[in-house]
Amino acid sequence: EILDRCTSIALRCSPTRMSVSKPSNEFSSSVLGITSFNIGRWRIRACEMSNPVMTIPGKDHTPDAVINPQDPSRAAKGDRPMHIPDGYLSPSTCAVAFAAAAPFWYVASRKVGRMLNTRAVPLISVVSAFSFTVMMFNLPLPGGTTGHAVGMGIAAIVLGPWAAMLAISIALLVQAVFFGDGGILAFGANALNMAVAGSLVAYGLYRMIAGTSALTSPRRVVAGAIAGYAAINISALMAAIEFGLQPMLFHDASGAPLYAPYPLSIAIPAMMLGHVTFAGLAELMITGGLVAYLQRHDAELLKTSAPGAAPGMAASWRATRKLWAGLAALMIASPLGLIAAGTAWGEWGPEAFQSVEGRAEIAAASHNMPPPEALPAGLEKLSSFWTAPIPDYAPAFMHSAAFGYILSALIGGGLIILVFLALSALAARMRPQTPDAA
Repeated sequence: EILDRCTSIALRCSPTRMSVSKPSNEFSSSVLGITSFNIGRWRIRACEMSNPVMTIPGKDHTPDAVINPQDPSRAAKGDRPMHIPDGYLSPSTCAVAFAAAAPFWYVASRKVGRMLNTRAVPLISVVSAFSFTVMMFNLPLPGGTTGHAVGMGIAAIVLGPWAAMLAISIALLVQAVFFGDGGILAFGANALNMAVAGSLVAYGLYRMIAGTSALTSPRRVVAGAIAGYAAINISALMAAIEFGLQPMLFHDASGAPLYAPYPLSIAIPAMMLGHVTFAGLAELMITGGLVAYLQRHDAELLKTSAPGAAPGMAASWRATRKLWAGLAALMIASPLGLIAAGTAWGEWGPEAFQSVEGRAEIAAASHNMPPPEALPAGLEKLSSFWTAPIPDYAPAFMHSAAFGYILSALIGGGLIILVFLALSALAARMRPQTPDAA
């Protein structure tokens, strides 16, 4: 009977989108090209779309998720988060993390503010946009989860630790606000883990291992690779600790967790397994490889982290054109990040806790420990705190996931440039004028 009724609608409304959605006892008439009716406990709906599809409640971690094997955009929606989303950390944890990051931002803004002139903005912008883009390349990790490199190692080496903090923080902020990648409330924690701690660890290790070696020495390639590897793993460890402390510190009267549900004994090994292996190796190769490239083609960019380096940087838009060309190529290749299936550990949507498939995925990635029976109350409340205009790097007007991903990378890069141009203008206005300038 269902197939007969669907076929009848398909003949009247072609091309057609057909879906099976939530049970309902009501009948809906055709409105704006949409026809729906009930058969038993199912509601059948047909409307004008490019391809016929069917949706089943509870599948794909969404109440009315579209199941359409011909639609590649499905891979980009609902399971692409890369950073701590809202709902997994308590508001007090988010406040503490933000307060911990704030002094570093203040010092960084004071130090970098003096360098934010027209000849510094291009280099900081391209490094920040590179970090934004490289984080879109998801990697498959053990347990069916995903991870990514950050670019914190090369950022600290080229820009120094303070400018790297701002560059990565701006990239994370653009991701959270415009693409829903990472929470707004959790922004301080994400920035503390990756931008602050990651940059300091990468810079410190690089300087320690590279020592006084020449800019073109192979020792600096090794130093960069180790620095990048260590930095991303320190960042992952900090996130794992933040996750693991939640059920210990925040639970209801019955002991049920309110936010992230797994303790330290699960969170740390689950997070670190993928980062010690694939994600860490990706950061290692990216950092070491780019240091080797810069040694051959633009060793001047390595002077910032060299002993006795002058406090400043200068690289015009013209001087960085090769870097921008390489970044454009990386953006075009960004759909490769859609290949990795799965969700980053600790970043499952609320729907995953309420579906059989979602719960199985969570348990498989958490050493076979099932999640709590009920969705953590705090996670449910805070997970919808912010709705990004382009969630999951999937513009609503783009029918192709690949082109949508590329467009998102371009939009993100453009937003980062605008932010740093605005900061440069603000720094110029706040800079005290010298008597000659007056």
